[in-house]
Amino acid sequence: METEKPVRKSTRGFASMDPEKQRQIARKGGTSVPKEKRSFSRNRSLAAEAGRKGGQSVRPAMRSFSRDHELASEAGRKGGHASHGGREAEARDAEK
Repeated sequence: METEKPVRKSTRGFASMDPEKQRQIARKGGTSVPKEKRSFSRNRSLAAEAGRKGGQSVRPAMRSFSRDHELASEAGRKGGHASHGGREAEARDAEK
């Protein structure tokens, strides 16, 4: 019985890569980039410029936060509660 290779439909993307190449990339998944190699952490103006470019690439009609201050405020509150609210609530509950 002859084993056939699966037919690949695309030559793009992770799933179409050679399995060994996938494993090489996957092994890097748990590692983080050292702070000294993170260009945005070393250069705030570079980070700001990238943010501006990203914002400019979105059509004005699709920039919901710039058009709707309340929506932006609500999103900021939700983000704050998600990152800090849980810990504060746990601390309050522990005091009771």
